[in-house]
Formats: sequence, C-alpha cells, structure tokens
Amino acid sequence: MKVDDQIEEIIKELKNTPYNKATEHHIGRLKAKLARLREESEKRSSSRGPKKETIRRVGDATVILIGPPSVGKSTLFNKLTYSNSEVGTYDFTTVDVISGVLRYKGAKIQILDVPGLIKDLRGMGRMVASYIRASDLIVIMTDPYNLNAFDEIEEELYNIGIRLNRKRTDISIKKKLTGGIKINSTVEQEISDDVFKEILKEYKIHNAEIIIRENIDINSFIDALHSNRTYIKCIKVINKIDLINEENKRKNNNILEISAEKDINLNLLKETILNKLDLIPVYMKKRSKVDYDEPIIIKRGSTVEDVCERIHKDFVKRFKYARVVGSSVKYDNQKVGLSHVLDAGDILTIVLKR
Repeated sequence: MKVDDQIEEIIKELKNTPYNKATEHHIGRLKAKLARLREESEKRSSSRGPKKETIRRVGDATVILIGPPSVGKSTLFNKLTYSNSEVGTYDFTTVDVISGVLRYKGAKIQILDVPGLIKDLRGMGRMVASYIRASDLIVIMTDPYNLNAFDEIEEELYNIGIRLNRKRTDISIKKKLTGGIKINSTVEQEISDDVFKEILKEYKIHNAEIIIRENIDINSFIDALHSNRTYIKCIKVINKIDLINEENKRKNNNILEISAEKDINLNLLKETILNKLDLIPVYMKKRSKVDYDEPIIIKRGSTVEDVCERIHKDFVKRFKYARVVGSSVKYDNQKVGLSHVLDAGDILTIVLKR
C-alpha cells in the first residue's frame, strides 16, 4: 500500500475509534504511525519537487500572509508595504511569492504574500511551506464568507509539522544502547508510561531515558520525537468587515477584523504584528546626543551583545563597557556588560577599546 493510502486509512481509523483508557494505547500507536508516515510523504514530495527559489531575508523580522483566493491579501499587502520600494515577485509557476517591507515605529518588517494558498501543501506548495517555516509570524487571512478557511489552513499546517501559537514541549529524550525505557516526570501525567512506551515502539526506540517537565498529551509527546516540528506565532484576520452588518460581526478576541480597502483597523493590525513579534526599540546615544529618529529594533530579551553584533561585527571584540538609561537598569547611566538584557525604550551608549 502506498504511503498516502496508508495515511488515509489511519485517519479513518482514528475518526472511528473512541478515545478512552481502553483505546489510548492503540490511538497513541496510530497517531505515532500517522506522524511518521506524513513526515516520510513530505520528504518524498520535497525530493521530487523543483528547485527552490530564494527570497532574501531583510529587515527585523519576516511575516507571511496566507489564505484562500480573493480575500484581499494583495490589497492588504499593498497597504502595508506601499511606502517602500523593496518589492519583488518570485515566480513558482503555480504561485507567486511576493516580498515587500512594512515600516512601523522604526521597525522594518518583511512581508511575504502567498496568493491563494489553502489546501494540499505538496509539490510547489512544499516550496512555499519552507518560507512559512522560515517566517517569524504567520497571518492567516480570510473574509466573512470563508470562515472555514481558518480551520482548513491550520489543519494543513499541522499536517506538515507547523504548530501555531505553541511552545516546544519541555521533554528530554536520550537514546541509549541498553537499559530499556526509563521515564521520569517532574509533574503528574494524565497519560500512563505504557502509552508513551507504545508510541516509542513505532519509532523503534527500545532503550532511552526520558524526562518530562510538563503535563503533556499524546500529540505533544509525538512532536518531541520529530525534528521537523516548527513553532510559529500566528494572527488570524478577517478582511472585508465593512461588507457585513454590525450584528453579524464575529466577537472573538483572538481574531482581528479589518478592511484593507477601507483602511479599517490597519493600524491596529500593524500594532498587533509588532507586539506579536516581540520587537522593541533601543536608542543609541552618540557624543551626548540620542538618536531618536533611527532606533535599533531588537527582539525582547536581546542583550547588549546582540546590539553590538547588529551595528558592526568588530564591536563585540572591541567592547569595553556600555551605559544604559531606561527600565532595564536600577539607575540612569548604569554601567553594564555584554550580557545585560535590554528593555523597550532603553538608551544605550557603547564604549569601545581603542
């Protein structure tokens, strides 16, 4: 039986098998086999596909727009990137990946538009999937008449190993030559060790030491066994909200309603993108003058060393000390080292060795 046929058979069996304590061993094994076969199918499709084009990464972060056809992604793309000239179209024969830049509050954010993507990420779609994995944020966009697209796209992304708005599970798996399976958990688990062991059999893992540091389900455990899982932040957007009545609008805090054509909530979308990316500004002070016009945009949690590397490759080698004014220090002009973690709005002075 072909791999794709096996996948369909397992999906049908999972749908027809109720989950309970008596079936969780069997379901765990089925889900593990399904994940393994999907990864195998993806590798085969990728190897048969055409050579991947390259889109140069620019800016402080990369955001990709995906969604079904005719929901206004091109209009939104043009509204977000109109003020810059860094726009290019990359031909994949069946789809075009378009690159532009959004400039907002000092941040320079690359926007990729994938027209018409919704189902079956194979062939050319696999190439697009590689750009999705390389992005820092996914914006899934649809309109009020295609709300099912959210679930359909999320399912397609899940099937190729992309996890939205989730963190990597805190599990350590060390394979060994002997000793059997030893599972240690720092928290109480709802799933028994026997279920975990049944899943490991599918991957031919018979000797390993496993440490689980959070409560997990079967899917999370299977994800920990795969190297191709990608965890990406996501924003869901409904466009063309101006076309429906107020009482029919979707009241959901997790979904942003906009109209790209009418400029409704576009600034809110930009702000949401910036916040979701966790980008913050840091201002450089040179010769007693602070450059407020050109902040350095960094990801929250970045250090003085990260800023030095952004400015010039020699700054880390020549670094002597830095002084910071802002919320990351106890007092103004505090002297700090390379490992100091900066906060939004900090003013940084870097002193180099001569």
